[in-house]
Amino acid sequence: MKISIYSYKTNEKFLDYEFESVGPKGKVKKVARFLEIGKDVFNLGFGDLHPVTGEINDTIVTNNNDSRKVLATVAAIVDVFTLKYPGAWVMAKGSTRSRNRLYRMGISNHWHEIKKRFEVFGLKKVKWELFRPHSDYEAFLIRRR
Repeated sequence: MKISIYSYKTNEKFLDYEFESVGPKGKVKKVARFLEIGKDVFNLGFGDLHPVTGEINDTIVTNNNDSRKVLATVAAIVDVFTLKYPGAWVMAKGSTRSRNRLYRMGISNHWHEIKKRFEVFGLKKVKWELFRPHSDYEAFLIRRR
């Protein structure tokens, strides 16, 4: 992908990644966190970092006019994570239908590049299927080839 990304830092286990979104709302600390929910299955939590509790707020709309750069940064983080954890499945689900649509559009727009390196599935109702660009999904499951 040719979209620029933000610099990020990670912890020693490569499970937590932090970066700052920069735009009209100032600097907003973002976090991508991988939580193992099954054998070699990790949930990707992503959102703004609450400065006091350290919790991720995945429902807030930052409106910092940099959503493409933020999503590209998260994609780069998934790329690094799957290099560190070969064979791991990463599950991502937006906190809203519109966020899932945003994620689907991001995958669809870069599908030719993504499909070369990753297997991608989408959840429809209760069944996982191979990802098809421009098809609606409730969640996504990704693994490096």
